[in-house]
Amino acid sequence: MSFRPAAPAARRRTRQDADRRFGIRLFGSVAVGAVAAVLFGLLLVLVESGWHPLRRLDAGAARWLNRAALDHPAWTGTLRFFSDVVWDPLTLRAAVALLTLWLVYRRAWRLAAWAAVTAVAGGLTGLLAKTVVERARPVLPDPVAHAPGFSFPSGHAMTATTSFAILLLVLLPMVRRGLRPLCWAVAAVSVLGVGFTRIALGVHWFSDVVGGWMLGLAVVALTGWSFEAWRADAGMGRTEVAEGLEPELSGDDPEGPDPEDPAPGRPGPESPGTHPRRSPAHGTEPDGPSGPGPADPR
Repeated sequence: MSFRPAAPAARRRTRQDADRRFGIRLFGSVAVGAVAAVLFGLLLVLVESGWHPLRRLDAGAARWLNRAALDHPAWTGTLRFFSDVVWDPLTLRAAVALLTLWLVYRRAWRLAAWAAVTAVAGGLTGLLAKTVVERARPVLPDPVAHAPGFSFPSGHAMTATTSFAILLLVLLPMVRRGLRPLCWAVAAVSVLGVGFTRIALGVHWFSDVVGGWMLGLAVVALTGWSFEAWRADAGMGRTEVAEGLEPELSGDDPEGPDPEDPAPGRPGPESPGTHPRRSPAHGTEPDGPSGPGPADPR
């Protein structure tokens, strides 16, 4: 008779290590959201109090970029095209809306809800912050662009942060691993590019753009943490941020396996009449149906 006590212990250690890594990732999501929210709050206080170093930084960046825009009209036209067409909030929100409809078509209900809630929460939070702060936009001697509404935080920067995060975290499972760093790079360049165009066109202060980035990051981190916590409660697999929120989206069942069903290759609950019984010579063997068996031919 052989004993293999090491196998259950190894499985327990593997499960504990996975739980530990999952806990670290959840804590990291909360930490990112908390840090972003704190930085946004600190920036808001500095903006409201008119902190002189921040005002000097905002004014200097606005004047320098405005002069560059006036000296290079073709460059300014390119910036306006990206700001008003490619990276416009309406364009990005339309992309998120189409993605949400596609998720509904795929029956990825929870992921569709996460995408919609994140987009709406980001838009409403930014609008509320603008209404509360009521910061005026830059006033330049020779403006090259105009924009309505209040200035802090930048709606373009915040919408870009939330929208590209949604697109990335949803679609990454559909992308080959070798191309995923390129997707992250494109998203990062786009988010930074949106902020640069708004400052260069003279419609936002530098601190407006940073505030939009921080607030958008806080919203995504909070909703992403909530989604990861739901996966843990549902008994679904752990995920890496680099793999997207729901890796199962790349398979046939976007909602993933039912936690109540046995995993593939793993036996389900034993049915009556098939419990193992101890055999003196061979250890264990399954019982057949109850009742007398065939007579021994010997």
